[in-house]
Amino acid sequence: MMPKKKPQKGEPEVHSDLKGFDIKINEFGELVTNFEIERLNTFLNENLTDKKLTDLHTPEEEEE
Repeated sequence: MMPKKKPQKGEPEVHSDLKGFDIKINEFGELVTNFEIERLNTFLNENLTDKKLTDLHTPEEEEE
């Protein structure tokens, strides 16, 4: 048997742009958040690189 995980205490560390962000899963399995999806997508686009796209090359890069 695997040991049970101990619950974490306190609030998790959050980027300053996402202060107050809260997300839950309701009884229907839907994600419920207090931020607009567009705001989250904008934050992610600005702060994260997509690992799937880092190895792709555009045709213009290959010609050089």
